Amino acid sequence: MGFFKESGGATSNKAIARLQQLIWVLIYGGLLTLILGLSVQRTDDALGELLVVGGALVAVLGFVLIYVRSKINVKQ
Repeated sequence: MGFFKESGGATSNKAIARLQQLIWVLIYGGLLTLILGLSVQRTDDALGELLVVGGALVAVLGFVLIYVRSKINVKQ
């Protein structure tokens, strides 16, 4: 049934699947690095702080990509 026209800017399902994998790797990897940084901070303050900030930034990037993913049109 061709009721709706296909939009030219739609993205394939394969690209969406790769984006979703990247999102979860960034979120879980960032949170794991953040927790590791909190643990390391007890012995080496500078390294621990670097890991905490880096992990938080990576996790935030993953959350931002969730918003980006919600705005992408999917080609069927």
